[in-house]
Amino acid sequence: MALTRDALRYPAKRVLLHRTRLAYVHLRNLLTDAKRDRSARVYGYVAVWLPEELITLFLEEGEVVNATTTTDGLKFSTLSISEAVARVPSSAEYGSVCFHEAADEQLDTMFATQMGTPLEWPRELKLEDGDAMLAFLYATMHDGALEIQVDGSVHYIVISSGSPLRGYFSDNRPGDLSAHVKALLAPSAHATKPVVRLWPRADALPAQAAPALIQAYRDLVVAMGTRLREHGVPRAEELIETVRRAQVPKFELLERFSPAMPTVRDPVTDTATLTKAVGHWTQEVLRSVASPECVPEQVVKELTTARRHMFQAAGFYDQLPWKAQW
Repeated sequence: MALTRDALRYPAKRVLLHRTRLAYVHLRNLLTDAKRDRSARVYGYVAVWLPEELITLFLEEGEVVNATTTTDGLKFSTLSISEAVARVPSSAEYGSVCFHEAADEQLDTMFATQMGTPLEWPRELKLEDGDAMLAFLYATMHDGALEIQVDGSVHYIVISSGSPLRGYFSDNRPGDLSAHVKALLAPSAHATKPVVRLWPRADALPAQAAPALIQAYRDLVVAMGTRLREHGVPRAEELIETVRRAQVPKFELLERFSPAMPTVRDPVTDTATLTKAVGHWTQEVLRSVASPECVPEQVVKELTTARRHMFQAAGFYDQLPWKAQW
């Protein structure tokens, strides 16, 4: 299994960093440069091969928007962005990393094929017969993608109305797409038997909430406890924790937001869901302590002024019934 994972190679539109030993690359600096350098703000992925796993970071305009991990190259799971980056040692003796630019459509397909469930092929269809497989796709007018893994390389062919439309290959294959599909399926041409999977049309690559926003919400909750005590609320931290526990059945991500455990791992969630959860949590806390000495609008203003624009962009204020006067 480890050989499958370690040998995996995905298509690239442009190679920004060839597969290189981790000892020579600082991942955090690489990602920082990808955000800072205008020419590096590309759609692409960073693949990190560690002794125990393969981590894939998906980037849009230079920003990491999602991450996956696999220990065997077959089963993948999502990781929070912060945890994915933290798992990569800053100076690893073992492991390697690459940074590749890729089309947005390819990133959508990569993530979908890692995290989704493929469609079933008819039992009688011989997948090594390229003509028969292409005829089946045409007959069913399939819209989606064909994934072919062979000798560690992963190839994607976008299918529209049953016909190959675009191809993303791990090697240079210009020209007729149908001919390339047949060549990849021919078992005699490869060291290993090709793995062929059929997929529906991929959804857009989902974007996780940014680690900076998650940390901002963590800081907000801690500051809320301090601020409420200053406004005369006794045992404010206990109240905040009680409300959090009550909200967990509705917002599972709050399991990883205990103020008493600041080192807990970040949740895997999107900005809207995260903001809604923290907004409801904040609303319930402030509603329960509202008084002439503790006015919710004033507390919100005091807590969020420093990061007002970040919270505004995330839609945090829309989750609250009170509008702070700036």
